[in-house]
Amino acid sequence: MSKFHTYQIASSSGEEIDFKDFKNKVVLVVNTATKCGLTPQFKELERLHQKYKDQGLVVIGFPCNQFMRQEPLGNEEMKSTCEHIYGVTFPLTEKVKVNGKNAHPIFNYLKSHLSGFLSSKIKWNFTKFLIDKDGKPFKRYTSTTAPKKMQKDIEVLLKM
Repeated sequence: MSKFHTYQIASSSGEEIDFKDFKNKVVLVVNTATKCGLTPQFKELERLHQKYKDQGLVVIGFPCNQFMRQEPLGNEEMKSTCEHIYGVTFPLTEKVKVNGKNAHPIFNYLKSHLSGFLSSKIKWNFTKFLIDKDGKPFKRYTSTTAPKKMQKDIEVLLKM
C-alpha cells in the first residue's frame, strides 16, 4: 500500500474519507476557496469529475482559509455554496491548512514529492496535485492552471 493510501480526513459533513478507498483510482487533490478570484474553477473541476468519474478519476476539494481568508464559510455552508452555485458533486473535506506546522499531513506528503516553483510551499488557492492509480504523486499544477488543461495527463493515467 502506498503512503498516499494511508491518510484519512473528515468530509465537510463530518464523515470519514479514507484514502485506501482510492486504490486503483486517479486522484486530483485541490485546495479550494469559495471567495477567491479562481473560484469559478469549481465548474471546470466538476466537468472533469463528471467526464472521468466512471473511468476512475476522483476529484477531492480541500477548503482552505490560509490565503487572504478566502474560505470564511463553515464546512456545511461552504459545501452548500459549492453545490448550489457551482454544481459541485465531488467530495469536499473539512477546512484544512496546507502550509505551516498545522498543515494536513496529506499536503506535507504531496509537497515533499512535488515541489512548486522555487519552494514546496503552496502559494495560493486551487493548487492541484494529480496522483496515479498506485498512489504515487504524478504532477503538481499551479493555481492558475485551468482544470481542462490537465485532461491529457488524466487520460494518460486512467489508461495505465
